[in-house]
Amino acid sequence: MESRHLAVVIRRDPAAVAGFARAHLAEWAAGLAAGDPRPDPADPAVLVVDSPMGEVRVRFAPPNDLGVLDHAVTLSDGGVVRNPLRVLPHPHGAEVVFTLRHLDGVTDEAFEADAAAVRADLDRLRALLGP
Repeated sequence: MESRHLAVVIRRDPAAVAGFARAHLAEWAAGLAAGDPRPDPADPAVLVVDSPMGEVRVRFAPPNDLGVLDHAVTLSDGGVVRNPLRVLPHPHGAEVVFTLRHLDGVTDEAFEADAAAVRADLDRLRALLGP
């Protein structure tokens, strides 16, 4: 299985970037959230999101001081995709790193399309927070 790390540097404090990314998912993660997230009535730690893949449930790692924004996305068919997402200290502010995995059954073309969507999402996050 191939993994690809996609990253952007944002000239902001890493904690501020991580807090914004967690709280404003729909504003920057168009590849995941097509509408405003809402808490799952059965589990308020889970966000229910209308996405390009249909309605999904997103569970982030608990808030932490390390910039870990890993999240599990439960698809409508019950499948779960785990996504590593980190906000790391960088000499120029923060580096946001998303690890995209080429899962079994996903074509090379679909993987490349996913990579382009993640890149666009990261660029959108950077544009919202500054250079």
